[in-house]
Formats: sequence, structure tokens, C-alpha cells
Amino acid sequence: MLDTVDLPDDVAALKAMLIAATAREARKDERIERLERLVAAFKQAAFGRKSEKADPEQFDLALEDLETAIATIHAEDEADAPAGNRASRPRGSLPKHLPRVEEIIEPEILVCVCGGCLHRIGEDVSERLDVVPAQFRVIVTRRPKYACRACTDGVVQAPAPARLIPAGLPTEATVAHVLVSKYADHLPLYRQAQIMSRQGLDLDRSTLADWVGRAAYELRPVFDALIADLKRSSKLFMDETRAPVLDPGSRKTKTGYFWALARDDRPWGGGAPPGVAFTYAPGRAGIHAERILQGFSGILQVDGYAGYNRLIAPDRIGPDIRLAYCWAHARRKLVEITRNGAAPIAEDGVKRIGELYRIEAELRGLDPQARLAGRQERSAPLVSDMQAWLTHHRARVATKSPLGEALAYIGKYWDGLKLFLTDGRIEIDNNSVERTIRPIALNRKNALFAGHDAGAENWATIASLIETCKLNSVDPLAYLTATLTAIVNGHKQSLIEELLPWKFLSRDR
Repeated sequence: MLDTVDLPDDVAALKAMLIAATAREARKDERIERLERLVAAFKQAAFGRKSEKADPEQFDLALEDLETAIATIHAEDEADAPAGNRASRPRGSLPKHLPRVEEIIEPEILVCVCGGCLHRIGEDVSERLDVVPAQFRVIVTRRPKYACRACTDGVVQAPAPARLIPAGLPTEATVAHVLVSKYADHLPLYRQAQIMSRQGLDLDRSTLADWVGRAAYELRPVFDALIADLKRSSKLFMDETRAPVLDPGSRKTKTGYFWALARDDRPWGGGAPPGVAFTYAPGRAGIHAERILQGFSGILQVDGYAGYNRLIAPDRIGPDIRLAYCWAHARRKLVEITRNGAAPIAEDGVKRIGELYRIEAELRGLDPQARLAGRQERSAPLVSDMQAWLTHHRARVATKSPLGEALAYIGKYWDGLKLFLTDGRIEIDNNSVERTIRPIALNRKNALFAGHDAGAENWATIASLIETCKLNSVDPLAYLTATLTAIVNGHKQSLIEELLPWKFLSRDR
């Protein structure tokens, strides 16, 4: 930053400096514009066509580097600006629950130039986010022994506290930290062992694996209570995702599946808390969905996977289930066609579905009766008109063409697609459960595969509790610490539902 005393008196030299400064600013603006174009391009590639097979994590890393480069240029720009002209960037307020450590910075001299004492008339307050790095500590438990000097009736000593790992090193909080790091933050155990080693803790991966396995065993009754609670609902979502599992016999991986059963009544103000339960199964056949849903009766919102047809087969014995299908999947097939060139019919279909979504956005948050009334008045005529549109074009488009197949898909699931017009609790799509299943995919990417079927079942158990915590704005670390502590201290199995994630806040009080 130049001061006036640094400027030359020669006019020609001043002009040269001005030209150089202008050119430098132009180059800076050009660099920022180029980087911002790259950010936009990366975002388009990451969230655009699925046919590009983009890896979201790779794009995230690239975006981080680009945005860092832009911030560097802005910092350089601010450093060159006079102190009074530096722009202050808008920032959000820091959470109220974080502890505050106050520091008061007083002027060096509190005497006025006139000789009088200065009096405080106000203050400026600023807040900055600070961090205390995670630090392991050792809990030393001493149990004194007492004996009577007057007799020999024995020794008195407090009983040893219960432990999750008998005679083991970790507290329940330490085990909970490992669980959250693995299943919420996607840090495999070998990486956690590396992080611990930086603090001098010589713990290998197999030791951490033993902790995780024991915790999963103890948490299994809570998981069972979670899935039982979900199945008592009359409206659920279901989806499935791949779960590669190592097959020790062949030294290869086999493909299992995590089936997600979710409840989210928040869009219509339902009183039941949101939750999700993952169940591992060795395959994707409809028989697995039927087994998981045993005892459930009501509306199940799903995508168009044919395996769910088993649930509504005429000869099926069991509680009645109605399938509501997903408009997002129907729209997705039409969108793919529009990206491969001019496709006026597909574009018209996308526009029609978009109108339904606009109405849904305005109805979100209303009670079921109001949602149903709004749909009957506004959405039902659009759906009826689209049915005529669908019949018209299916008769004229080649069945085996991409457009013909997309229209056939919509026609095949039409009854389930329009079911949302009959019940204000039904969503227009299956996105609620798809969002809950994304962390499974992220963990799969980091872990590559589960080591065996039992490992996949443990994965499903712990991930269910962690993701349900997130849905209920509960801190998974605090929840798992308290829950494991309650279990090892003998929490009654008859009261296991008190340990469900959405009851943690009231239990904590």
C-alpha cells in the first residue's frame, strides 16, 4: 500500500504507475472471472447430466481449490486497499450455545490530553470462531478399600462401574466418538487409528473394530425398537442402495443392499418424529422388502423398482399396502431425453410436471386437509390433462424409442403417481428417503465394501441411529454417549423405547 510520500513528482512517472495499476486490476478481475466460470462449469458437471458419471467428491475437492484461489485474490485485493476502504464481508452470527471466552482490550493510556481521566462511554464487540483441538484424556478411577479396626467383618469397597468394554481402555464417550467418526464423518477405522497415533495413542484398527462391534451389539435392541416404531405408522417411504460385501470364499465382493425405511411427516405437520432404519439384505428381490415390512399396513412411497410389485400382488397374504410412486423419477426420464437434443414432447412433459411441483411448494407445511383441497382444486385438472396428453403421445411414439420407454414408464405407474391427489399426507416424490440414504453411499465410497454380512448389519444398525439423530436435530455424539452409558448401567429392556433418538432431548433434561 503506497503513501503519498512514495509517489513520484514526475507526471510521466505518475501516468506510468497509473497505467500499470489499471492493468494489474484488469488482470485480477480477469483471473477472478475465469475462476468463477470454472466454478460454474464444475457445478454444472457435478449436478448436471448423470450420464457423465461425475464423482461428487472429486468435484467437491476441485471446487474447494477454485474457491480458495478466488479468496486468495480477494485477500490480495483487500491488502492493497487503504485501511479505511477495505470492504467488510457479511458473515452470519455464531450459535448462542457455544461457550464464550471474553477478552477485554483496554487502551494503553486512560488519561486525556487535557490531563483529565477518560470515562467509558460504550464499546465495540466482535466475535470470532475459535477451536480447541480434540484432546484425549485418561479417566483414573480409584476405589478405596475400608476395614474396621475393631473387628474382622470384612472389607468395604464401592462396586466397580459398569463398562461397555469389560476391562477395556475406552469410556463410552470414546466409543461413541469412533462410531460417529466412522458412520457420520466417513472416517474408516485405520484412518482414525492414524489420527490417534499423532497424540501418542498406539491403538490399531482391530482394537477399534472390537469397540465398534461390541457397541453395535448393545445398540441392536434400540435399532429394533426404532424399526418397530416406524412400522406402526400408516405412511412410510422405502428405497434401496447397493452394499458391496466382501465374499471371503471367492476373495471378491458380492452385492448386497441396504433397504431404507423412513418416516417424515414434517411437510404436513404430522406429530410423529422423523426417522430412518436401514436393513441389510443379501439381495434386491421384493421378498426382502416384504420381510422388512412385515406387520406394516398403509401407504408406502417408492420409486418404480419392479421388486415392490410383490407388495401389492393379488395373491399376497398380509396387511394391505398401497404404493405411491415418485414424480421425480418420472420427470428424470424425460429430462434425460431433453439433454440429448431437441425433444418438444419431453420438454412439454417436464414443464407439466414442473407445474405440479410449483403447487406442491406452495402447499408445503399445510395440514393434510388443506393440502388435499389445494391438490383437488389445482393439481387434479393438470393431472387429468396430462393423462390425455400421455395417451395421445404413447399412441404416436415408437415404443422402443427412449421417449416411448419414458412414456411407458409413466403410464405403467400412473395409478400410483396420481395417488397423492387422494391423501394430503402423501408426498409428490420419494426424495425424503433418498436424502437419508446418501450418507450410506458416502460411507461406501470411503470404505469400498463391508467386510462380511455381519459387518454390513452393524453398519446398518449404527447408521440408522445416527441418521435418525440428524433428522431430529440431535447431536449423534451426545446421543450415543448417553445411550451406551444407559445400556451398560442396566437400562431396562422393557423401557428400551425411551432410548430412541427423538426422546434424547427430553431425557437429557
